[in-house]
Order: sequence, then C-alpha cells, then structure tokens
Amino acid sequence: MNKTVPLVKIVVAGDGNVGKTSLIRQYCEGRFEQSRVATIGVDFQTKTVEIKGHIIKLSIWDMAGQIHFQSVRTGLYRGSRTAALVHDITNPESLTHLQGWYEEIIAVVPNQRFLVVGNKIDLQPNYDTSEAKRFAASIKAPYLTTSASTGQGVQKMFLGMAYLALKK
Repeated sequence: MNKTVPLVKIVVAGDGNVGKTSLIRQYCEGRFEQSRVATIGVDFQTKTVEIKGHIIKLSIWDMAGQIHFQSVRTGLYRGSRTAALVHDITNPESLTHLQGWYEEIIAVVPNQRFLVVGNKIDLQPNYDTSEAKRFAASIKAPYLTTSASTGQGVQKMFLGMAYLALKK
C-alpha cells in the first residue's frame, strides 16, 4: 500500500544576507555558494526526513529579508509549523532585528514554534552567544549556531525544526 508522506511547512526568516538561502541549500543540496543573489519575495525547497520513526516531507520556505518584501511575507507564514529566526553572528544588528521578525510571524501564526539560529560561526569561532541565548529564552526557543559554509550545525537546525513542527 502506498502511504502518503505528510507535508510540513517550516519558515526560515531573518534579515537579508544572514545566510538563510545558504543554510537551506547546504541542507537540501549539500553545497555552498559564496556569492548569491538576494531572494525575491520567497523561495522554497523540499526535503524528506525521518523524525522519531515518522517520515515527513519538509516544505522549507525561504523568506526574503529586505524590508520592502514585508507585505508579501506576512501572508506566506500561514500554515507554517516552525520558524527559524536567523541572525549573522558577525552583524549584531541582525540579532537586534529578530524581535521584529518574531512579532511579524507571531501576528500571523500565534502558536508558532521558533528556533533561534546564529549563522556564520566559521567567521567568528569565539562568538559570545549570551545575548542571542537571552533573546531565544525570552521567546521560549532553543538556540544554536551554524555555518552554511562548512555545514556545521545545519542538519541539527533543520532536524530540530522538524522535531518542533511535530510536537503537539
């Protein structure tokens, strides 16, 4: 009997140039591109994963980070089960902006589950995570660091999102 694999929508959000597209490409395609064109509106990829004995297909939505896409983004959050709020650890302003991203998403999906991600850890290996962890704790979200370039923490990020999406 052919069993249907459930589709679970997850969102990757944060300022432009924090590495959202690179994280998704690293996870789905196992590759990293140094130079990228900014995402226009939204892009998405899918990947089938196994979590706690369940096979699910992740529909990973890559939200454009530029402010002028905000009106387009808001409707695209509907139906998502988890959101990663990504900041660039070499750009402190991108961490400060995560509160706005959180508010933008929670206005559309009030019971959203979040994961806070500090990307580009390869560029600053001794990064002090305390401020980012404080923000994550304030929204009751786990925090982890990644490097889209080396792949460090990338699988953990997406499997963590899948796990959060399946939690009741």
